[in-house]
Parts: sequence; structure tokens; C-alpha cells
Amino acid sequence: MLSGWEKNTLGRYFRLWGGAALAWVILVQAAASFAQTGQTPESLGRAYRESPTPARRQALEKFAAGHKDVNGALAHFTLGVASFEQKQFPDAVQHLSAAQSRLPKLADYVASYLAAARLETGDSPAAARDAASVRAAPLSSPLAARSMVIQARALATSGAAREAIRMLSEHYAELPQPDGGLALAMAYEAARDLPNAVAYYQRVYYGYPDGDQATRAAAALITLRDAMGAAYTAPAPQQMIERGNQLLAQREYPRARSEFQALVAQLTGPERDQARVGSGAADYLDGNVAAAYQYLRSLEVSSPEADAERLYYLVECARRLNDDDEMMRSIQKLAKHYGESPWRLKALLSAANRFLVTNQHEKYAPLYKAAYETFPNQPPAASCHWKFAWDAYIHRTHEAGELLREQLARYPAHPSASGALYFLGRLAESEKDYDAARAYYTRLSALFPNYYYGVLARERLVQPKIVAAGPSPKTARFLETIAFPPRKSAGLSQPDAQTSLRIARARLLKSAGLPDLAEAELRFGARNDAQPLLLAIELARTANAPHERLHNIKSIAPDYLSMSLEDAPPAFWELLFPLPYQKDLVRNARQQNLDPYIVAALIRQESEFNPQALSAKHAYGLTQVEPATGRSLARLAGVRRFSNRSLFQPATNLKLGTYYLRALLDQCGGQWEQTLASYNAGKSRVNDWITWNTYQEPAEFVESIPFTETREYVEAVIRNAAVYRQLYAAPAGSHKATRPRASHRPPAV
Repeated sequence: MLSGWEKNTLGRYFRLWGGAALAWVILVQAAASFAQTGQTPESLGRAYRESPTPARRQALEKFAAGHKDVNGALAHFTLGVASFEQKQFPDAVQHLSAAQSRLPKLADYVASYLAAARLETGDSPAAARDAASVRAAPLSSPLAARSMVIQARALATSGAAREAIRMLSEHYAELPQPDGGLALAMAYEAARDLPNAVAYYQRVYYGYPDGDQATRAAAALITLRDAMGAAYTAPAPQQMIERGNQLLAQREYPRARSEFQALVAQLTGPERDQARVGSGAADYLDGNVAAAYQYLRSLEVSSPEADAERLYYLVECARRLNDDDEMMRSIQKLAKHYGESPWRLKALLSAANRFLVTNQHEKYAPLYKAAYETFPNQPPAASCHWKFAWDAYIHRTHEAGELLREQLARYPAHPSASGALYFLGRLAESEKDYDAARAYYTRLSALFPNYYYGVLARERLVQPKIVAAGPSPKTARFLETIAFPPRKSAGLSQPDAQTSLRIARARLLKSAGLPDLAEAELRFGARNDAQPLLLAIELARTANAPHERLHNIKSIAPDYLSMSLEDAPPAFWELLFPLPYQKDLVRNARQQNLDPYIVAALIRQESEFNPQALSAKHAYGLTQVEPATGRSLARLAGVRRFSNRSLFQPATNLKLGTYYLRALLDQCGGQWEQTLASYNAGKSRVNDWITWNTYQEPAEFVESIPFTETREYVEAVIRNAAVYRQLYAAPAGSHKATRPRASHRPPAV
């Protein structure tokens, strides 16, 4: 007799997909194991991989030996994977061989791990055969590229190095790096093509300075240099510089500094200049700003590229030292001598952003304009143009409308498109052109239904003057010229054959206690050949906690906000907008006279409903309360025996978080936009920001927030609240969205 928990576990996937035959067969077999032993390969496999004790291994081996069905094969597979991870390669071969013929749906996984284990035991011919079978599988495998590297290594060590070279060269762009480069270097070395071997070992060593591959490449290069003598080809100077740059990118600043300083003695010409500048850059990035500033100011280089980089880091040093005059002098030198250098673009952005956060619009506006005019095809151009256009709008200049239309025409796929449409609508209203305003809001609501500005557009569309408006042929013609990205279609009906197979494979992997491989299978399918949103739902449902489900589904379906609620079933949206801890959430919201949906929206943005969330700033729990704030709030809210750990308790955290939110709302006069900005960035900053301009509506304040994180936070919480209300409060079939409210009478949840 199955317990209730077992029935729920077995039936969950069956109910979700309406009884796909393959999944049901697997579940029936698993049910038999449940009933007979109370143990599963999933529970045993998970436990063993998490803590590989002898007792846990023995339990998994006993299960594998006692089950001749799919569950026994899964147990063997898990033992094989775990043995491989523990570098017990003969054991891995034994268990993977036992599973090989019994898991046809996972044949590529078994073969790939078996090939890798056999390669480590020296059985190269068998390893090559197993790896080749992965690439020959009818369904593309997440392990195909990895298996190609294994196959090439096996071929190279069994007398077929030329075949390995051909295969790796033809598919080099597909290979995982640096493993692919290392395998190709080894194949060239096995074929006695030493110059090419050197070239690829150098690619690995200089391009990927961290990890075992770089160590192996370095050892091989020493051996080859000794063997080749004068025939050894030294690395290109730019390759050597790249190693230092990679270390900078990995924030290995002391190592990068040492690398660059060593290169100064080895290199000449432009690359030596770059190494000298790189040494100063490493100092700056490591926090030694004053030292870097003095060094770079005194440094003289002849290379234009190196000098442009030097001037950029002088801009950064001066910015950090609050020396705006020196910062602008370096900006001017970049404009005069290196006007089209990428380093000038970076300097323009840095200086403009500095002036933006201090509200010096007469200084930041021309810098943003110079950036998008000089570098129109670079990714930052869109946001620079938007900031310039917004500056024109908020200061009510005559060119604002033209700049907003230009924003749409030039950058229709940029996130600013929704804001441009909204404020074009507001401009039209100010000019009493309600027909045009209605056209802008209608298009905005259709394209970006769950964006912040989409919510605002729906509010405008119910205003009497907009409702009474007619068509606007001129606006319609303009909007037809804009190449907006096509709206995503969810395609959420039934899974097709490819999607069904991906789901079945992922469930088998999860049943083996290998959730990481199950997740990789679903993500690979979503990127390549299956229905992404169906796989997103599947991935979300395999997680154990609401915050894990939310994180998983967002990672596969990042553009869900451009979908309307009708585009996907309620289950999709409820995974994206969960409502755990509902009883405590509603009770505390009501006690503080708050809208429960905005509380839920705030938690979704703060912690994704992870009660154990701990930020880098030491904010705790669902509502991300800092201990000092929590301690002072606890006295006011009547929470006894407060401790930092108590902030991980949902009931306590919700009590303190809602108390704080209510206090901020009162301080901000009931203005949600200001309240949320204060929650994220602090009330003192908001007090400053609200004096910067004369805001005619809350959206103008939001768009003027200089911190990107805070601006996006405010927009996200307000739009999330609208979605929560549509999902949980509106009558069936109704998707009326309203703004968050202080709520004298919160709606029922």
C-alpha cells in the first residue's frame, strides 16, 4: 500500500502532462520499488553524492544488485557517475557497463561517462567507440561536445591522431574550452606536428590562465621548448598581454600586476606599453587608487592604444578621487587624440554616470550625446540615447518628442521602448491629441503587457478622454515603421515528441538522484530543439522550494513579461508569481493596512521567497531586513527575544518587514514609488531625488532615479503587484490591473 506522500510524488508528473505513456510506465515501475522497499534510486543516489560514505555506497550497491528493472539500472548509473567524480575509474566502468544496455533513453549519458572512465583506465579503443556513439545518437545530446573531446583524446592515444585533429578542427567552435584546445594540442603533439601543438598549448595557457588545463599546457610547453630548441615558436606578444587581461577580468589583480610587470622586461613596442599600463590598471582595480593615479600620470607611452587605455584609467582614478576637473581633462584628451577608441566610450560612460548621480544635467547630457553619436553601433548607445532623450523630456524641451520617436526608430528592441511609448502618449495628452495618445498606449499594452509602463498604459486607456478618442492615422503610420521585436508566443498546449522525450530523460536523471544532469538536459533542450516554456515549467516543478521553482522558470523564460496572462496557463504564472507563507503574509499586511499583493511583490523582488536569503549587505530573510533595523523594529513591533537568526523565520521577518514598509509609506505620504525607492536605496537618497525636478506624475520620478538597481526595483515591484492581483484577486476571465494601494481594506487572498 502506497502512502499519501508516495502517491503524490508518483502522480505529480502524470497529472501535469495528462498521462504520457512513457512517463507512466516509469512511474509504475518506481511505484513497485516504493511499495517493496520504501527506498528509491533518487533518495539513495542523492544521499550518496552529497555525502559519499561507505554505508551510503553499500546501500546504493545493494539496491542496484537487488533490482533488475529500470530502477536498478539507474542505481548502477548513479554509482558509475559518482565513481567517476571520485576518480575511481575501474568502479565507474563496472557500474556504467551494467547500466549500458538497460537505459536506452539515457544511452548517450551512459556512453559519455563510460568513455571518459575507460579513457582514464587506458582503454582508448573502447573509449573512442563509446564517445562516437554519443554523437551518433538520434537526439542531440548535451554531452556531444564533451564526448567529441573524449573521442579525440582516445584516438590520439591509440594511433589515430590525424583523425582526432580533423574532427576537432572541423568542430572547434562547438567544443568546450579550454578542454577542446588542450585536446587538439595533445593530438598535434601525438602526430608529431610540434609547431601546431605549441600554438594550441599557448592558446590554452595564455587564454585560460586559471585551472588544471593551464597547468598542463604550461608543463607541455616547457617540454616542447626544450625539445624543439630554435624551432620553438615564441608566443605572440598580444597573446601574452591577453593572459594579463584575463587575470584582470577574473579579478586576480595581484597576479595580473605580476604578469604585466614580468612582461615589461620581455616585450618591446606597443605591447610593452600595454603591459606598463596594465600594471597601473591592476593597481587601480585592486583599490590602490592614489598609487595608480600617480603612476599613470607620470607614465609616458608611444602606443596610441596604450595611451588611450592610460587616459581611461586616469578618468577612473580622478572619478574615485573626486577630482572632476582632472577627470574632464583626460576626457578631452581622449576626444582630441583618440576620438573613436573604445576606451573613450568607456570614459564617457563613467563620467556621465558620475554626473548623473549628482544631478549635474548640464554636464552629463553632452557626454551621453557624444557617446551615442560617436559610437552609434555599440551596445551602450541605446541607453545613452535614452538618457539624453529623458533629460530633454523631464526638462520640457521642444525636442523631447522627436528624441523619443528617434529612440524607438533606432533602438526598438531596447528595454527603453516601453518608456518611450508611454511618454510619447503623455506628451500627446499634454497637447490634447488624445487620438495619438490612445494609439501609443494601445501599442504599449499589446507589446509589453506586464512591464511597468504596460501597467500604466492600461490605466491611461480607461481614462474618459482616451476612451472617447478615435484612430490616429499619423501615429499608426509612425508605429508601423518601428521594427519592434515580435511578441513571444508561449506555444503552451501539449508537448511535442521532442519535448516529451526531453522531459522523460530529465525525469529519469532526477530519478537516479542526478538533479544537476536533469537540469542540464532541460536547459539544453530549451536552447536547442524543444518547447522552452514547457521545459521551464518542468524544471520549475522539479525544484523543492518556491524560490527554487521561481529561479528555475525565470532562467529559461526570461522574457515572460512580454506575454499576456492569456498566453500561458495559470500554472505557468503561479510558478513565476508564487504566494507561499500566505497566511502570515496576509495577516501582517492587514495588520499594517497594506495591500497583500504589493507585499508579495516586494518579497518576490527582495528574496524570491527564500526564507534563508542572506545578501552581501547582510540583509536577512524574506523581506531582507538588516539586523540593526530588525532590532529597532522588534521593540516597536512587539517582537520578543529578537536575534539575527530570527530574521530567517518567515513569521518574524514578515512582521518586521511589513511594519517597516508601513512606516516608510507613511513617511512618503502614501506615495508607493517613493516608498519602494526608500526601501531599496534609503530614505535620505529619496529625499534628495524628489527635489531634482518638478515631477508631474510618479512615473517621472521613477524614470529619474539615477541608480539603475533602484529604478528597476521600483518598476518591478509595482508591475509584480499588478500581476499578483490579476492572478489571485480578479474574477475568472478578468485581467484588470490596478496600481498598488495603501489599502484601507485589503482584498481577500
